[in-house]
Amino acid sequence: MTKKGDLNTYQIEIVETMSALVEVVAEDSETALLKAREMYRGEDIVLYPDDFIDTKFNTFGIK
Repeated sequence: MTKKGDLNTYQIEIVETMSALVEVVAEDSETALLKAREMYRGEDIVLYPDDFIDTKFNTFGIK
């Protein structure tokens, strides 16, 4: 936190959580997870505003 006169400056982290269930065909759960990650990173799985679950705000002081 830094001071400017009588005021303090803070960093506020905003974290949005989104969630979607997708079906992946694989031999085991580890392979399914790897496939899902690849699909997500390759933008084959896209989360939309309707997939929104929660927003959290975290406060950090500036040194």
